[in-house]
Amino acid sequence: MEHVPKRIPVLALWSAPRSRSTAFARMMAQRDDRVVVHEPFSLVVDFGEVEVGDRVAHSEQDVLAALRAIAVHKPVFFKDTTDFHYPALLADEDFLSAATHTFIIRDPAEAIASHHALNPDLGRDEIGFARLYEIFTAVRTATGTTPVVIDSDDLLDRPAKTVRAYCEAVGIPFLPDALNWEPGMRSEWRTTSRWHRSTSETAGFARGIGGGAETVATDPVAADPVLRAYRDYHQPYYDKLRAAALRPE
Repeated sequence: MEHVPKRIPVLALWSAPRSRSTAFARMMAQRDDRVVVHEPFSLVVDFGEVEVGDRVAHSEQDVLAALRAIAVHKPVFFKDTTDFHYPALLADEDFLSAATHTFIIRDPAEAIASHHALNPDLGRDEIGFARLYEIFTAVRTATGTTPVVIDSDDLLDRPAKTVRAYCEAVGIPFLPDALNWEPGMRSEWRTTSRWHRSTSETAGFARGIGGGAETVATDPVAADPVLRAYRDYHQPYYDKLRAAALRPE
């Protein structure tokens, strides 16, 4: 008999860097109905360890075990970014199948411009859309269904409708009060605080500030041959994810 993994109450949001995922995670924290874990995979790769609940993880495998352990007692939401490659995640077919993996996207030229402003030594692969699509494809293969994708432009332009559509798609209640929150730097962001400063200034989803929602000029990307080549490399992966995105009414 084919092994079918038991569903676990873990909801994941995967994102290329600078695609407004931190603002979405801030909304999920405001709900206060699940444990929210901030970027456990990227932090363990970047720093060699990360706190996940009451555990200190030192590897991807440790992160996976810690998320499963938390989910035994309370539903979990985690968000992470694809500036790194996660082979242990991709090899864990049970976790790919049993957790609910979702995705958020942003126009690559905007994401690259925002990313490059914080990291002038930005390399092609850490922009992350190719890796994001790799996880998307792995989840689709493992589950036999197309994962939920939202476009962060929809999140800014139609926040209530977009979040409602997301909640319906993943089977959690829509809580409109969670669309607004108090500004401030959260403790889980402090290790990488400069990446989250704009989100710390927000009180909700809106254009103009925060969470990658600041106005970003993309002309420098088009004018720079290296950045333009990066954009051209990642654009097809974004386009494939955009084609699968929810369309809020």
